[in-house]
Amino acid sequence: MNKVSERLYNGIIKENPTFVLLLGMCPTLAVTTSAINGLGMGLSAAAVLIMSNFIISLLRKVIPSGVRVPAYIVIVASLVTVLELLLQAYVRSIYSALGIYIPLIVVNCIILGRAEAYAGKNPVLLSVFDGIGMGLGFTMALTVIGCIRELLGNGSVFGINVMPSWYEPIAMIVLAPGAFFVLAMLVALRNRLVSRKKREKISADSCVGQCIGCNLCSKNLEKSEKKEDEKA
Repeated sequence: MNKVSERLYNGIIKENPTFVLLLGMCPTLAVTTSAINGLGMGLSAAAVLIMSNFIISLLRKVIPSGVRVPAYIVIVASLVTVLELLLQAYVRSIYSALGIYIPLIVVNCIILGRAEAYAGKNPVLLSVFDGIGMGLGFTMALTVIGCIRELLGNGSVFGINVMPSWYEPIAMIVLAPGAFFVLAMLVALRNRLVSRKKREKISADSCVGQCIGCNLCSKNLEKSEKKEDEKA
């Protein structure tokens, strides 16, 4: 896997900002009452993330280390202002739905975190693809959460009614408790799938064909997870 593909895979799957790193929880829980809101918020944050990574990486040798965080905030704030004006002018429905959460992109820990951890230390091309990967991961996560909450809470997806007439919407799902519930279920599902995949890989590599009373797979999984934690 080359470095560009690794950056994309890292942001979308391995270190998904929502389901793995649990960053940007404020907009994740607040604006995902519908699929279109989740998609709009995700794309807005992704656009700022990609552009900020590009500019910060381009200026990484110029910005003094002592003022790098204030410099990053100024760059991100400028980009968010441009984004807010564009949404207000051309996509007023999304602008009205997202409200205060558009200016709050300035302090989104995903954007500042990638600027500090990656863009400020790596070349422009890789930083841009890191932003694309993280942005796509964030957008996909918010859209999925928004789809589930809108489907269960309103019986529709992207405003299109898909549930039968007898379906009774679950009002709690579009409220704050519903956001926590859906996020928790998706994180648990993701962790379950990753754990199962690891077990299958270890089983295939280490199996000796005598499964009765064997705990080799679980022991190897524990060792593998311990090594990953130490590397992290």
